[in-house]
Amino acid sequence: MTFFFQKVIRIMFILGLHSIPSCLGSWRHADRMPLKKKHILAFVVIVVPVATLLLQASYYGTIEPLVAPGQDIGARGIGTVRIFFPRGNKEHCTKRVYVRPPPWSHSLPTIYVITPTYTRLVQKADLTRMSNTLLHVANLHWIVVEDADKKTSLVGNLLKNTGLNYTHLNVQEVEKLTSRGSRQRNLALTWLRDTFGVNDSHHGVVFFGDDDNTYSLQLFDEMRYTEKVSVWPVGFTGAMRYQSIKVNALGKVYGWKTRYAPDRPFAIDMAGFAVNLKLLLSKPKANFRLYNVDVGQQETRFLEDLVTIDDLEPKADNCTKVLVWHTRTEKPPPFFSGADPSIET
Repeated sequence: MTFFFQKVIRIMFILGLHSIPSCLGSWRHADRMPLKKKHILAFVVIVVPVATLLLQASYYGTIEPLVAPGQDIGARGIGTVRIFFPRGNKEHCTKRVYVRPPPWSHSLPTIYVITPTYTRLVQKADLTRMSNTLLHVANLHWIVVEDADKKTSLVGNLLKNTGLNYTHLNVQEVEKLTSRGSRQRNLALTWLRDTFGVNDSHHGVVFFGDDDNTYSLQLFDEMRYTEKVSVWPVGFTGAMRYQSIKVNALGKVYGWKTRYAPDRPFAIDMAGFAVNLKLLLSKPKANFRLYNVDVGQQETRFLEDLVTIDDLEPKADNCTKVLVWHTRTEKPPPFFSGADPSIET
């Protein structure tokens, strides 16, 4: 703040120098002015500029602690505010950079979004789109797990530049599994169990969000206070316009709206549920199967280790609204060679 007030004083001094001639010219005729006009002139020339500058100083002083460099948890809004005076006759400039998520709140449960990812042409585009959504969500920690033998600079630099709270992990699929991403999700679950204890006071919810989906911000508000497992519809999946959950008049889940294997114990999509962190920590054997799992059974086997259908909490207006969609990015056509390979796309 000391630096900023020095700038304010400098601005006041410069404005004062520029206003002296006009002030003098005005006051030469002050004797001919009525008293009321004298007061108005003094107010306009002196009080208004000073009050405006002090208000600006107060405003920037309020937000400056939120954007101090080196913070692990930033505040989305004005990330950098600089007022400077270039040499010459150029006007002063103000630069604002918007890079941070909302301020962290100790009263809100943390949302842990687990995202498996793998190298492909549209990987950076998908992760960028998803990060721009997550930047709007308070108290969010993004766990990104690469299917790779080592962490790539593409993903590492992207995560670093988002300003999000994140954990970057990697594990390579050494063999073709029935369900892509299972090993990566399990590694993220291991990280959570190694980081938090079941008796910790930390409150949170875990959501499995793939990088090629589209998410409404309302979805994160819906899942944040999950007590055990919350559920909701998913758009464009299971050969349907949307796949949903049957909810009775008492608000209890009793079945599934899906064309594919509706008799599954949990006929639900990976993007259609969230799990309370403490419940997950209390069930150390709850993981995704790597072998001998039929298509569409991965979610069922995982949830069977956690809850029964009676424990499910329908969200999104009793599962009448779609807040997440499978919008997989189309694979680009073949490209001609000759482009600079060092430029990431």
